[in-house]
Amino acid sequence: MRSDEPHAPAPALPGSYVLPIAAGTSQARTLTGYLARMARTIDEVIVVDGSPPGVFAAHARAWSAIVRHIPPAGRARNGKVAGVITGVEAASHERIILADDDVRYRRVELERMLDLLGDHAVIRPQNYFHPLPWHARWDTGRSLLNRVTGGDWPGTLGVRRSVLLAAGGYSGDVLFENLEMVRTIRAAGGTETVPLDLFVARRPPDARHFLSQRVRQAYDEWARPSRLAAQLTLAPATLIGGMPVAIGIVTAAILAAEVGRRMSDGRTRFKGTSSLWAPLWVAERSLTAWIALGERLLHGGVRYRDGRLRNAATPERILRTRFAVASASASAQIFRRNEVYEVKICDKS
Repeated sequence: MRSDEPHAPAPALPGSYVLPIAAGTSQARTLTGYLARMARTIDEVIVVDGSPPGVFAAHARAWSAIVRHIPPAGRARNGKVAGVITGVEAASHERIILADDDVRYRRVELERMLDLLGDHAVIRPQNYFHPLPWHARWDTGRSLLNRVTGGDWPGTLGVRRSVLLAAGGYSGDVLFENLEMVRTIRAAGGTETVPLDLFVARRPPDARHFLSQRVRQAYDEWARPSRLAAQLTLAPATLIGGMPVAIGIVTAAILAAEVGRRMSDGRTRFKGTSSLWAPLWVAERSLTAWIALGERLLHGGVRYRDGRLRNAATPERILRTRFAVASASASAQIFRRNEVYEVKICDKS
């Protein structure tokens, strides 16, 4: 028999959802419905809002009744880092989902992220664009190639609060802040997992914003010198080798992207034509890599908001050395305190 009683709503998931934002105009119309849904889905939603006062006030009117809406507690050259650290410190749960304002989770994806945080300190899922205007198809080529080379770098991460805070947070003086966080957590002894079959939707930016990000994303590769070096060889190789080399690069890009599309159920989220856009992204990067090189050598860094950032991310070996030195120093202090304590006991006896 069919019951006429309404189904009870599913209980809120035990975790915190942190959304850092800094908008020049109100995003209330775009985000209010999504935030209300998140507030029904997960136990705690925190919006850390670094927007100008007028925009902050508009957001407060729209969101304060449904989520925690707070300003960043500190400042950083990369403002997103200040928002993330503020949200993590304010969170009441150990398992935290960090997400940009263009990310759109469903309950099933949140459940899996929180479950994975039971065994790992940081989770890096796979974003996909929905809907798919031309520039989102273009950037999907990058995502597919990243799937073959260690995983995508999405606009969302899962993180264990205690691990990130025990590491002292992460640097806010870098451009590639997600990589900086992951490297910091790994260097501090935390484990990372990259579930390529955990797909989370992302709204594409408008075409103008997409174009403005091209050089900045190329500059990220200063954090991975071998990738940057490979990208810098593309244009000279094509100029020297001519059409045969160009055809070889195009073919390799399509084949590699198709491998990425077929990995871990990728065909359920990436259209069959997605791989054909990969050569366009490779061509873009063959040029913007050189612009990124010029930005570093001629201007000391890439433009970011009102200034320039020189460092893309801290090398992981440097982070590991810092943690090792800090750990050794702490151990030495404990040893010295124990020696003093033992001497005092001997004197009393």
